Amino acid sequence: MDDFPPGPGIPGTTTNEGALLASEAPGDNAPAMSVSDLSLRLKRTVEDAFGFVRVRGEVSGWKRAASGHCYLCLKDDKAVIDGVLWKAGAAALPFRPEDGIEVIATGKLTTYPGRSRYQIVIERLELAGQGALMALLDKRRRALAAEGLFDAARKKRLPFAPRVIGVVTSPTGAVIRDILHRLEDRCPCHVIVWPVQVQGETAAGQVAAAVRGFDAMRRGGPIPRPDLVIVARGGGSIEDLWAFNEEEVVRAVAACSIPIVSAVGHETDTSLCDFAADVRAPTPTAAAEMAVPVRAELVAQLREVGQRMGRCAMRAIERASEKLQVCLRHYPARDQLLAPQQQRLDEMSERLPRALGARLGHARGDLGRAAGALRPSLLVAAARRGRERLDALWRVAQLAHPNRPLERGYARVEDRGGKTLISSAAARAAGRLRLVFADGSVDATAGDAPSPPTERPRREPRRPSASGREQPTLL
Repeated sequence: MDDFPPGPGIPGTTTNEGALLASEAPGDNAPAMSVSDLSLRLKRTVEDAFGFVRVRGEVSGWKRAASGHCYLCLKDDKAVIDGVLWKAGAAALPFRPEDGIEVIATGKLTTYPGRSRYQIVIERLELAGQGALMALLDKRRRALAAEGLFDAARKKRLPFAPRVIGVVTSPTGAVIRDILHRLEDRCPCHVIVWPVQVQGETAAGQVAAAVRGFDAMRRGGPIPRPDLVIVARGGGSIEDLWAFNEEEVVRAVAACSIPIVSAVGHETDTSLCDFAADVRAPTPTAAAEMAVPVRAELVAQLREVGQRMGRCAMRAIERASEKLQVCLRHYPARDQLLAPQQQRLDEMSERLPRALGARLGHARGDLGRAAGALRPSLLVAAARRGRERLDALWRVAQLAHPNRPLERGYARVEDRGGKTLISSAAARAAGRLRLVFADGSVDATAGDAPSPPTERPRREPRRPSASGREQPTLL
């Protein structure tokens, strides 16, 4: 193996200029380290020096990964820093961050060796004051309004007298007691309470689920479907009412097919749920007043209407009676109207016996004249002439009977359906025939083969008729 000349950086060399290989001189306290070692030292240094920081900046590039982790940038007018919010912290956020919102991020700085970048691991994310919260609220309101969720044309009318009312609120607060008390005073009805949290991280999801649950109920089911839904909460700060500004709640209220009254907060409090609902009530108590009419007032109105109907009916009867009396005064009396007819009836009653007697006399005269012409000899002669005429007609009928020639040896040709055939073409077309004789019928088949000669039937001697005289023949 050849020896290489000593060079710079190698022990025993005299100079380091122009050396190709790195070398460490004796006593050197800065040995070369790997990139991973350097990145690890930087990570430890940054985390030790900035283990707890609070950074104020504007959210930019907010993104939620499929794993549930969230990534964003915090920036101001001069610098930008990356940030990451792990899945557990993202699930606990009390609001949904959006680009352009100013926030305060609490966490620690660390580095990301894969890209040689530093970032802040956020443990808590808060809005930077009420102004930032209002800006987020205004931005969300404009975005939802652009979708048409707050349009007046899609809002439904409240039922006049709902039988079942659904209430979405906390079951332990004063709100539900105020609503039930007001409904009991005005018009008692069936109330179904869907208990939810009205403040906190899970409040928005529970309120939205309750609204969708009421809407999913079927009519005629085990639990009656509400005719009206009230979403209610007591007053509070904008942070306390923030659950009713979440997009999930707004979309659930806007999509509900049941009319909804929003009663969130006091008169000066306004939430996005109020814009999406069909009617906004200033207070929960006012929502109960809007939901039902006053039963006592309805009863009084019905009683008044009934009395007015009775008075109107009586006035109509009185007016009709007055008109009838006026009309009766213009009509003549009944005896005057019927006097001519009664007089005529009396006259006809007197004439009727005389007319009947005269008619009876005429009938007796006609009968006497007809009795002289009715002699027994005339009746016997007429009967004899009728008998002779009837016998002649009967002899003609017997001679014209279609079966009479059959007695003299003739036969009638029919098809199997009983239709009489009068030509050879019709017989060949029928094929299957029936020969009808005087004493019965025989089935035959039409063919081209010549039939054997038949003897001519002998003529039978004429038989005398029932009257003893020889019957004439037409043949």
